[in-house]
Amino acid sequence: MASGRRKSGIPALGWWLMAVGTIRSAIVWSCLFSSASLCLAVYPEMTGVQERAMAAWTLLSCTLCFLCAFNMDSKPLYVATFMSFVYVAGYLLVECFFYHSVHAASIAPYCFIAGTSMVWMLLQWNSHGRGRRPREASKQP
Repeated sequence: MASGRRKSGIPALGWWLMAVGTIRSAIVWSCLFSSASLCLAVYPEMTGVQERAMAAWTLLSCTLCFLCAFNMDSKPLYVATFMSFVYVAGYLLVECFFYHSVHAASIAPYCFIAGTSMVWMLLQWNSHGRGRRPREASKQP
């Protein structure tokens, strides 16, 4: 007999996280090789060491996005991915409004993506197996 759990595809949030991970991987490429200067669009006066550090940090968050997209039921992974968005938004907002090292216009796309991701992940918090008790197997006569 077939199991009670239906296999489903990747939910819309998973596709969003994969798109965000792809965008973040473009930033990693830019920071490592200074090609498209996505890195320099935020911080115009970055040194090579700072660019590589930002690339490593972004690569970690990119990896979290892809892992979470394929493992939406893993609560620790979901929370780690959510927190990566909180950290990047907080970091950029502090740099903009406290240290004045970046302009609001240059971080707006990053904050939009992080904000959208955080809101969507909060709205979907319990829809991927979290907070529900597993159903007991039904017995057939």
